[in-house]
Amino acid sequence: MKNILELTKNLGIPDSYVIPYGWDKAKIDLKYKEVLKNKKDGKLVLVTACCNAEVAGMGKTSTEIAINQSLNYLGVKSIACLREPSLGVSMNGKGTATGALNARVLPDSINYHFSGDIHALTTTINLIAAQIDNVIYQGNELNIDPDKIVWNRAIDICDRSLRSVTVAQDDKKAIPHHCEFVITVAHELSTIMTLATDEDDFINRTEKAIVAYTFDNKPVTVGDLKMSKAIRLLMHDALMPNIVQCTSGAPALIHATPFGNISVGCSSTIATKMALKMADVVFVENGFASELSCEKHLDLVLPSAGLKPDAILAVTSCRSLKYQGGQPNNELSSENIQAVKDGLVNMAAHIKHLRNYNLPIIIAINRFTCDTEAELKIITDYLDNENLPYAISNGPIEGETGSIDLAKVVLNTLDNTSVITYSPLYAWDEPIETKIEKICKKAYGATGIEYSELALSQINDYINRGYANLPIVMCKTPASITSDPKILGAPVKFTIPIKEVRLFAGAGFIVPLCGPILMMPGHVKMPRCRDDYTLK
Repeated sequence: MKNILELTKNLGIPDSYVIPYGWDKAKIDLKYKEVLKNKKDGKLVLVTACCNAEVAGMGKTSTEIAINQSLNYLGVKSIACLREPSLGVSMNGKGTATGALNARVLPDSINYHFSGDIHALTTTINLIAAQIDNVIYQGNELNIDPDKIVWNRAIDICDRSLRSVTVAQDDKKAIPHHCEFVITVAHELSTIMTLATDEDDFINRTEKAIVAYTFDNKPVTVGDLKMSKAIRLLMHDALMPNIVQCTSGAPALIHATPFGNISVGCSSTIATKMALKMADVVFVENGFASELSCEKHLDLVLPSAGLKPDAILAVTSCRSLKYQGGQPNNELSSENIQAVKDGLVNMAAHIKHLRNYNLPIIIAINRFTCDTEAELKIITDYLDNENLPYAISNGPIEGETGSIDLAKVVLNTLDNTSVITYSPLYAWDEPIETKIEKICKKAYGATGIEYSELALSQINDYINRGYANLPIVMCKTPASITSDPKILGAPVKFTIPIKEVRLFAGAGFIVPLCGPILMMPGHVKMPRCRDDYTLK
């Protein structure tokens, strides 16, 4: 590994704007934005998956890291932007989110305490929660109804026992009430950190967040608690993007949090905008497959940031297609030509969705050692028929030389695309139900939407409160293009149920819940935190 100051010098960042956290990672002072503001932006490439196969292991992160390494190897200045992994998930069963083998980001502490960003979020979230209860305890000048507190406490550990608790039980003066903990990276404040353009924007968004309702059903916001100075103090360092290196020494910015099924699931706007000023090509990964985080990135994150993408790099693999084709997860290393063919319908559905945005699409085939030439030919023949540019990536095995073909395809696409007519799926000022319908039908391929009475009443309430023009963040399973995790492929006719609709006024969006989604995961039977854990 290089000393981090060597890396920042190569990017032209003066030492006065670099805050080292040891020798292997650092933060970039937000003041550096002023130095960069007149520089031309590089090209922005969104990295997503064109198959629902999180269980099978797509290799989206390692593919992004691999192509970033190959471009730097070819002499092209590029930066990979990634979201920070959750400590709770890293200690549970899903694994890390930092790539694999020779296409990783380093140091390993990225998966654990890193630079303390998620700890800062957790502390800030819980300080706000404590102040809500303190206001009630100290005479309740804000008239808060304890049964209408909507600001959850947080911890970045998977702990199902905290999903539903009662607080303030042992004090005669306090009012006991129900409380929920969510994993930190699923909290609204984490999303506000992702979307904020600078420190002031973060504070302004946070102050708009609704924490509770009064006894006469009026919203109480973080701003009403009058604690912006404390929040700014706690979050000041956390809002600076982190710079680290890939296994080859290529640069990467890691900032903000995951959870593309619940939130927007991408790295921060701050990191993306800074990277675009420092590099010729910037890659930003989106969580899960294209219908989840990538849809949110294209319809919400980029319009909110005032940015436009130049291309989409969609990752697929033989393993993922075999999974969608019905091959059991424990048999994905075995050749199955028919399963690859059957899984193509799921990839086709994602490609159809991505074509809605009028952007160049490049397919990366992430090769695993178990893939056979016959299986790969099924994919390449399909892509040839679809007239889509593609390349096979061997980055995790071969490191910086393993994705040179893919890097050249990306460069060729970026160089030969003159006019891009990027258009989101919906306009923010359309009716809430119209926005939801367009996502369900265009991104998922659904034929209908079914609202519960609760969801309809909540939508009507948000309209009456003046939130009709907010964008949408769908909350849905990543395992299927439908809302049912058991349904594989791409069914011709299905309905998306909208069970509940939540308002994140600070983050600035409305969240329809398409079925039961856990905001606080539980540990699996054999989590990574056990001494006798073995990778399955």
